[in-house]
Amino acid sequence: MRNSNRHNYSRVSYDSESDREEDDFISQQIRQQQLELKRQDEGLDMLTESANRLGALSLGIHEELNQQNKMLDEMENDLENATGNLETITQKTKDLIQKSGGKKNFVIILAMSIVVVILLFLIIYT
Repeated sequence: MRNSNRHNYSRVSYDSESDREEDDFISQQIRQQQLELKRQDEGLDMLTESANRLGALSLGIHEELNQQNKMLDEMENDLENATGNLETITQKTKDLIQKSGGKKNFVIILAMSIVVVILLFLIIYT
């Protein structure tokens, strides 16, 4: 009976050393996993911060684009008004040219107007 007790005792001793090695291995694996989880959490935190910055930047760009679209709409309206006014003035000019005797008389009047402007320039600066 003593032999079996010794045998069991030595076996228990062997098992406890094996258990200690297993415990050390498991503890080391747990620490490595915890370290890896911590690294992943830090990476996710950085990714979250980047996503938040991108979101804020996107919102700023969206607001700027809305303002620029409003400005472009206003500019388009102004351009349409100016085009309408220009067409009206062009038509009135054409009517005036026809009433004054056609293009020939208009060119003569225009040339004489230029001569008057040049003469005034010469009189003022000489």
